[in-house]
Amino acid sequence: MVAGVVALGVAGVAGPAMASLPPGPASPTPASQTPALYPNGSLEQVRQLAQCGGTMYAVGSFTSIKRNSTIYTRNNIFSFSATSPFQVTSWNPNVNGVVNSIAFNGTDCSRAYIGGKFTTVGAATVKNIAEIDTSTGAVVPGFGHSASGQVETVAGYNGHILAGGYYKTINGSTANPYMTSLNATTGKDDGFIHLNISGNYNYCNTSGTTCTGTNATRVYNQQLSHGGTRDLVEGDFTLVGGVQREQIFMLDLSGSTAAVTGWTSPEFDGSQPQGTSLYQCWFSEPFYLQAASWSPDDSAVYVATTGFRPWNVSTTAPRSGLCDAAAAFPATQASVHHTWINYTGCDSLFSTAADSGAAYFGGHERWSQNPNGCDFQGPGAVVDPGMEGLSPGNGAVLLNTGCTALYTRGRGQGADDMEITNGGLWIASDNAQNTDSCGGVHGHAGICFLPYQ
Repeated sequence: MVAGVVALGVAGVAGPAMASLPPGPASPTPASQTPALYPNGSLEQVRQLAQCGGTMYAVGSFTSIKRNSTIYTRNNIFSFSATSPFQVTSWNPNVNGVVNSIAFNGTDCSRAYIGGKFTTVGAATVKNIAEIDTSTGAVVPGFGHSASGQVETVAGYNGHILAGGYYKTINGSTANPYMTSLNATTGKDDGFIHLNISGNYNYCNTSGTTCTGTNATRVYNQQLSHGGTRDLVEGDFTLVGGVQREQIFMLDLSGSTAAVTGWTSPEFDGSQPQGTSLYQCWFSEPFYLQAASWSPDDSAVYVATTGFRPWNVSTTAPRSGLCDAAAAFPATQASVHHTWINYTGCDSLFSTAADSGAAYFGGHERWSQNPNGCDFQGPGAVVDPGMEGLSPGNGAVLLNTGCTALYTRGRGQGADDMEITNGGLWIASDNAQNTDSCGGVHGHAGICFLPYQ
């Protein structure tokens, strides 16, 4: 995925700072007539939404889409107009497995790059990555289309396609596993990224009887800065570019090769053995910092986390660390600490985006401002299901005049992606437990658009 990237016409390509956009925050009431997952009894999910030109692209794990009364067969990828009435296009690449991410090369919307876990696009045999024509839906044969493991995220930057995932080999290259810069024409490793990413997390419960041993090294998510010279990257690793980086790092893209910056925090520490780390979350969720976003001027980084609770803190004690929280950090090129943190009360957050009016977070949370509750509503907590809009300055939840949360959505499994465009905030989610509401309005399973007023 590429969560929280500003799509000023082209997804995956950073645009100017958001001063050129409406100041926000977005309307809490969703636009009507946007397409939605068609409820067919199975769990389906939109993993990412991205805009290129006047078209929105949706990818994930689904088989059919409904807009108004019309149902469209679409396997894991489709497109629709970015403006009302949000008509679904005839574009139908027909991918046979989950698509995690989609990106574009500069301002060229004629080709799209997709990553995920799939083996065919239409009649063409591919493996986990491909370039596809946005008119015909056909695979572009000149671009390499084979990764040895699942591709989790792709982004376009200055003629490079930045890919990340579980793979060790991509388009014949073994030089840069887990995160690779690909030539936008050939798909070959172009050497722009060379990070030697390694390490992963393996924790046991407090008695040492149950251990998690399935956490593979991987890159999971990334977000390009609005200024276009930085890239935040999340994943399961402990060493990046020869320096200690855990769960998240920042790349400087301005040179001839990408370089890891000095930005880090001891609060991201998840790699130490049980009992020695102040910040380690619950043993079954050792990788918990799964999404980030940039403030409009790139001076702050917002993070959204899972993690349940710290391994050594009971459910009745006040929350601590970054487990199941929204938080803000300075983007200074140094070791930093959070400027504010807002706890859900042991419910996960999976996505974030920001404009000048709000920092948005999405998940399957039930509450906001809940530092004294874990799976219950503590004193002062605000009922705030499915998403929250927070003050960029202090992390306080934005409220209606009646002191209820300004933003809500059906919880489901959780909002997996948020995308700010010129028009407003797009939210990608799922239809678990028949979830289809956004802002109290039904009919928005998988996709919700909160426009700027």
